[in-house]
Amino acid sequence: MKRKSDKPIKITEVCLRDGSHVVAHQYTEEQVRSVTRALDDAGMHYIEVSHGDGLGGSTLQYGRSLVNEMKLIEVAAEECKNSKLAVLVLPGIGTAAELKQAHGLGASLVRVATHVTEADVSAQHISIARELGMETLGFLMMAHMAPVEKLVEQAKLMESYGAQAVYVTDSAGALLPDQVRERISALRESLDIEVGFHAHNNLSVAVANTLAAIEEGATRIDGSVRCLGAGAGNTQTEVLLAVLDRMGLNVGIDIYKMMDLAENVVGPLLPRPQDINRGSLVLGYAGVYSSFLLFAERAGKRYNVDPRDILLELGKRKVVGGQEDMILDVAAELSKAQKLGV
Repeated sequence: MKRKSDKPIKITEVCLRDGSHVVAHQYTEEQVRSVTRALDDAGMHYIEVSHGDGLGGSTLQYGRSLVNEMKLIEVAAEECKNSKLAVLVLPGIGTAAELKQAHGLGASLVRVATHVTEADVSAQHISIARELGMETLGFLMMAHMAPVEKLVEQAKLMESYGAQAVYVTDSAGALLPDQVRERISALRESLDIEVGFHAHNNLSVAVANTLAAIEEGATRIDGSVRCLGAGAGNTQTEVLLAVLDRMGLNVGIDIYKMMDLAENVVGPLLPRPQDINRGSLVLGYAGVYSSFLLFAERAGKRYNVDPRDILLELGKRKVVGGQEDMILDVAAELSKAQKLGV
């Protein structure tokens, strides 16, 4: 593989954060402990642990956690002998106090996430994280919703606040490889910091998109064991590692151990296979936030509306993360229209 960067690739495993959506945020202490222990043993670079919607996400709106996320972070920290512990925070959901608490429990890296056009709300959290001495990265979500020029503008803001890398985050799994190339290339040319990429597999191109990102110079890459993430999941970590190795890029993570972890530890946690079913496919097709799937399915059942119609309407309205309350509103409106024969 010809890469446009000579910096090493750093992998962040997100199955204990993004994967929290799949299990309705019901991870137990023992599950987090066993997955973290196996990831650490395999040599994973970073392990992200928090509510699926980041620190402070355990609410009625986003879904209550079974176990307080700070306890899960503490448990994971006890198992991290070589790997570094990471957390995600969305300003407006997670507070500075929660970020400081997570750091005190052992988190050494934070991704500060905002909608792709709202980087300005990340300034305080980035500044606080840098003051704490954490690796501090920006995370521009729903990156397909903004033109490349806007993406660059917002990434520059995060860089100016102190972010040490900025991610192109394909939250809806809506980007195609050429679109990924264009975005990663633009950020590489415009920033003096590292560029990252986070994919979802709703259109079955997560691995292809991730390879395109790496070729264009992205050095911070996300993966999820067994695709355990919102929607159809993320770039499947063990698959990505095998592909990279075949292409001559060994990132220092034991592939056999990752395969065993996927089969024996994470596999039993899956409530259902991470297939690309009609719901997750529509997420990518409509360009809708991947964590909306379960909410749309519940709303569809409640109002007797096809969840696909709900998701497509949400896409038309350009609804973004944080607007989960709109899902019920849209379902109710569609149900009313159906009854009226509109």
